[in-house]
Amino acid sequence: MFFKFICAVVTRSIFILISLIGVWRVVSVKDNGLYWLLTVLYLPLVVEMILTLRRRGGKDYKWFSPAIFLFLISIIPSIWILELHHQENRSTDLACERSMSQNWTSLFSDWGNKSRPEIFKELPFSAVCANDWILALHQILLILLILGKWFLPVAGDLTRDQLSQLLLMFVGTAADILEFTSETLSDISDRSPFMVYIILAVWTWGMLQFPLHLSVMTASPEEHSEAAPSRLSHLRTDIWSTVEALFIQDGPFLVVRLVVMIHFSVIHQMLIFFAIKNFLVVILNIYRLSVLISDTNPLDS
Repeated sequence: MFFKFICAVVTRSIFILISLIGVWRVVSVKDNGLYWLLTVLYLPLVVEMILTLRRRGGKDYKWFSPAIFLFLISIIPSIWILELHHQENRSTDLACERSMSQNWTSLFSDWGNKSRPEIFKELPFSAVCANDWILALHQILLILLILGKWFLPVAGDLTRDQLSQLLLMFVGTAADILEFTSETLSDISDRSPFMVYIILAVWTWGMLQFPLHLSVMTASPEEHSEAAPSRLSHLRTDIWSTVEALFIQDGPFLVVRLVVMIHFSVIHQMLIFFAIKNFLVVILNIYRLSVLISDTNPLDS
């Protein structure tokens, strides 16, 4: 019980810390202290932590994670502001003399020649390109969503097998979402500011998969006592997971990539590959959905 309490507190504390770093970066980029008001967005996460610890002993819900949802609410606005600022100032932001990896390589090469205080004074955060900062926030966000779900105490009716299945799905989803935002935004560049909003909106919509756990919905123990209701519950779970994949990720991603290819005439190998991948997943999900719906007919008769 004590270990679950610690995991619940530490996980939410890390969520708040990363959100705070995102706000700090916005204030630094915009050079405007009013953006510290964004810290108000993680106050609901603090309230949720207190209520969950008191009423549920820190345990998360089976089908929905308020902590992950509120974490997304607290950090997504900061990423939006940084992305839009980067798109508006792309010409100056790209004027970085060295990449992030080159800065760290130079720092470590001088490790033995300088004293420790001098080393820490030269940490290359100020020399990091704006795009590297944004990419790092995207990566940390996705990694924390996976680790956070892993370490958050879960309700007793979510088995370890279901949790492992959910985490594996999160890993694949995170990789696809990261590729979508990084590659698609770089393809658009300054061609259409409105399209940048569309891409960020689709990215935000896709992030809703992480607090939702529809893919692991299973029948309750009472439903398992009868074969027909259990079968119907299993089909319902498959239908929900298929609809989630179709309308939250691959469907919108395919539409955006087709617009980029057709309307903006941006065509390259990776864009074609991922567009075909999204198309195949959409077709297979539609086929699977039709099969699942047809399988429910005998149960209803």
